[in-house]
Amino acid sequence: MAQKRDYYEVLGVDRKATAEDIKKAYRKLAIKFHPDKNPDDPTAEDKFKEAAEAYSILSDDAKRKRYDQFGHAGVGGGAGAGAGGFGGGFTMEDIFSQFGDIFGGGGSPFGDMFGGQGGGRRQRRGSDLRIKLKLDLNEVANGAEKKIKVKRHVTCETCGGNGAKNGTALTTCSTCQGNGQVRKVVNTMLGQMVSSSTCPTCNGDGKIITDRCDVCAGEGRLMQDDLITLNIPGGVGDGMQLSMSGKGNVPQRGGAPGDLLIVIEEEENEQLKRDGNNVVYDMHLSFVDAALGTSMEIPTIDGKARITVDPGTQAGKILRLKGKGIKDLNGYGRGDQLVHVNVWTPQQLSSEERSALETFRNSPNFQPKPGKNEKGFFDKMKDFFH
Repeated sequence: MAQKRDYYEVLGVDRKATAEDIKKAYRKLAIKFHPDKNPDDPTAEDKFKEAAEAYSILSDDAKRKRYDQFGHAGVGGGAGAGAGGFGGGFTMEDIFSQFGDIFGGGGSPFGDMFGGQGGGRRQRRGSDLRIKLKLDLNEVANGAEKKIKVKRHVTCETCGGNGAKNGTALTTCSTCQGNGQVRKVVNTMLGQMVSSSTCPTCNGDGKIITDRCDVCAGEGRLMQDDLITLNIPGGVGDGMQLSMSGKGNVPQRGGAPGDLLIVIEEEENEQLKRDGNNVVYDMHLSFVDAALGTSMEIPTIDGKARITVDPGTQAGKILRLKGKGIKDLNGYGRGDQLVHVNVWTPQQLSSEERSALETFRNSPNFQPKPGKNEKGFFDKMKDFFH
């Protein structure tokens, strides 16, 4: 599946671009690739949607900050994110309802630009929800599918979200003639100035409810527990915030739902410690096993693994288990498990044990003889972590 393009690249702007630069770039691309202007180009709609997705992230300060820090995974997953995963997909209706206003949108999503009536009502957007999600080390390393219950506002099915009884008890607002906005012309020394504001009669709905829905009492939404499936990518970290599009609250009487923001909490593992994409394990060997060699079973992210310890293994040696670490969030392989060897020195000895060891005290093979090429602890750590 194709990798998502960088959002800054999509819009053709620098990473330090201002909000106005981003808005102008999106407006230019939206005009260029609008499906109505490109009926013979089957790729135009995909490019139009791609530009809208990039604008939806980079025009939102919080989402842009998460994207700059974590890439696509922080705001909507990596390659191929779609329905049911993070990021979701944009439909043409979503784009027109959410972003048409930057063109002065009206009856047509892009207002006068494509022949529509300017000054139309703007689409409401519901509030975002934020939850905390605890993951163990295995789930962090490999990714996980989690099903959670979220209490949120959802669309009332009885009225279809407009708050009217049976969804039909509506009449067009006489103040704004259904546009949701009223215009005011002011004469100035520079000529006539036209300003638009939300209609005070219908509060921008363009419709007046004549009989409220019995189920939602005219709200157009209900609070309920919603079972949501989260597809967590491998490689996330503690404090990272992921976004699931359209799974926040639905606004009153229709509009686009907010997003569900998922804050990752990484549970501590008693035996394995995370260091970037690597996992570190402290293995304790007896003096005898270190000298004679042995086979040991140790914990890994995916269960138990048996490793061989060579005779004469020194304290401080680091053994590497390739590919036993954490998946890279951006899909570049996975880390390793590093096994740090600790030789356990007996603290209490019986008289027989002491006597046996005394016979080896002056043995040449028991005298420390570090080789010239043997690296110290810090040099070993540099080799493994850099």
